[in-house]
Amino acid sequence: MTSRLDELDRETRIGGMGRERDREVALIDLTDFDTRKAEIADELWQAATGLGLFQLTGHGIPMARIEEAFALSEAFFALPEAEKARMPLKPGTNAGWEFKSQVRPSTGTPDQKESYQITRPRMDGLWPDEAAIPGFRNTMLAFERANWDVAMKVLSCFALKMGLDEPFFTGHHDPASPEYQSTLRLIHYLPMTDAKPGDFEGWRAGAHTDFDCLTLLHQKTGQGGLQVCPGAEAEGGDWTNVAPVTGIITCNIGDMLMRWSDDRLLSNPHRVRMPRPDEYLGPRYSIPFFAQANRDAILQGPLGKYPPITAADYIQNRLAANFEALKSR
Repeated sequence: MTSRLDELDRETRIGGMGRERDREVALIDLTDFDTRKAEIADELWQAATGLGLFQLTGHGIPMARIEEAFALSEAFFALPEAEKARMPLKPGTNAGWEFKSQVRPSTGTPDQKESYQITRPRMDGLWPDEAAIPGFRNTMLAFERANWDVAMKVLSCFALKMGLDEPFFTGHHDPASPEYQSTLRLIHYLPMTDAKPGDFEGWRAGAHTDFDCLTLLHQKTGQGGLQVCPGAEAEGGDWTNVAPVTGIITCNIGDMLMRWSDDRLLSNPHRVRMPRPDEYLGPRYSIPFFAQANRDAILQGPLGKYPPITAADYIQNRLAANFEALKSR
């Protein structure tokens, strides 16, 4: 049995430029989470079964910690290329540095960015020298854990609405396990300050869905480009801009949770468009955290719509589907 997320050519059909359309992006306040949990769960469920994307305030990560993470991210990407190349992203690891190597089936061209992935059990030899960026490792691991905490709050609300034990998803995202595969990603979209007219065509990141359960995205005010479109409308291409505000976390549902929820929670396409010539043309930095179930977690929703599959096999199937979609372009 396959869903629309398992079709090999799905992402090849959502790459059109399309139009822009205003939609309401829910802004959900997590303040007083323990006492307001039922109310917050209702708000999250409504957002996640519609646009599939929402934003969080009151999440508990201090602004100073977010700004420090962005400052260290900029310092990392400012390192000489030869130094970053000593920390390469190896296939299948989701850990290390890459430069313009991610090709989306929706475009068939590389995303215009570089990134550095932090996946706790896979970081041997992949940290920058402490002398080069003092405090980088400890700060980023603490920031990764802070995002994990927020993600588990959100996932506990989804568990509540799905009729599962509230800690259900937390147990399947255990950071102490060697099977842990959640990832913090630092992203640097290349500046467009010296761009030629033709360089403004295409996308900084082509249309795609995420493979994980839940993505938490930190953006910087003034560095826009993120757009989302409900899956049913993505082929026609009515895309909604998602405003970047430092300190507000933008969240979207991933393919893994869509399957786990028996397709009730929606993993909808999103992309990062190129800036227009009259907009901010400098570098764009973002930091997503991908809450991805441990490799040995068994995915099967409470309604049993799909057969059980391990999270490791599920990711491999999605990667294989993308590879086949790229070959067919």
